[in-house]
Amino acid sequence: MELRDIEIFLVLAEELHFGRTAQRLHVSQARVSQAIKKQERRIGAELFTRTSRIVRLTEVGRQLRDDLQPVYAGLRESLERARLAARGITAQLRVSMMPFNLADLHPYWKAFRARYPSWGLQIRPVAFTDVFGQLRNGAMDVAVLWLPVEEPGFTVGPLFCTDSRILAVAADHRLAVRDAVPLELLADFPHATALGMPDYWEDSYLPFYTPRGRKIERITSAASDNADQLISHVGMGDIIHTFPGHVAQYWGMSNIRFVPLPDMPTINFALVWRTEAENDLIRALADTVRDLGVFRF
Repeated sequence: MELRDIEIFLVLAEELHFGRTAQRLHVSQARVSQAIKKQERRIGAELFTRTSRIVRLTEVGRQLRDDLQPVYAGLRESLERARLAARGITAQLRVSMMPFNLADLHPYWKAFRARYPSWGLQIRPVAFTDVFGQLRNGAMDVAVLWLPVEEPGFTVGPLFCTDSRILAVAADHRLAVRDAVPLELLADFPHATALGMPDYWEDSYLPFYTPRGRKIERITSAASDNADQLISHVGMGDIIHTFPGHVAQYWGMSNIRFVPLPDMPTINFALVWRTEAENDLIRALADTVRDLGVFRF
């Protein structure tokens, strides 16, 4: 089985949609169908049941997916290590980011790369829904997360950056004309929530209750794990949403207003990693952050 055909199978097993699979892999739907049919002929069994509405894995397909996922991941990692070695890079540190304005934090990345030219550094934004999972399963080595982080088996490293709090509302929302919004008023409007966040961690970002004990309502939203969709829902007036202050620089949109939240404490971000995974690269990044000091947006 060719590597590309394995990739097509695994993406289709995740998406369960031929069109989305083709779009994600930048190939035609015919190419996806061709690859799956070729694999099914080789194996002698259907991998997917498909109708005009539904695509589902068969039992054979599920078994093949489970067997292929670690093999494919290992192959990709081997190829990536070879590619880096060809550039003189002996190891790579993968960092996931919660802050939006990555450009403001470039001095830290530049300093790390200047100090350790033989080590690669990969910076990626992270979805809200599986932040700790990506560290636990080794998909990322370090994350820049808001505090507190109280997960067992994790080390909280140096404070990285700190920021004020703002509220994003639609331009025609009744809160848009205010100079500031008290925390108490947040209970009057729905907010989005991301599934899978620990309660204590979500509460530290947006409290579940106002100072007077009023519940701040969350609604489950498909936009919760996608920042661009999230701000789009704000602009349409479906929700209001709290953010770190630097987001106002990141999203300059005519249909959005950002209003200060003086009642909310600053939000602090730190380096976090799985304790058992700590290595020289992680320690080197932590030392770099300590040496440069805390960035204040």
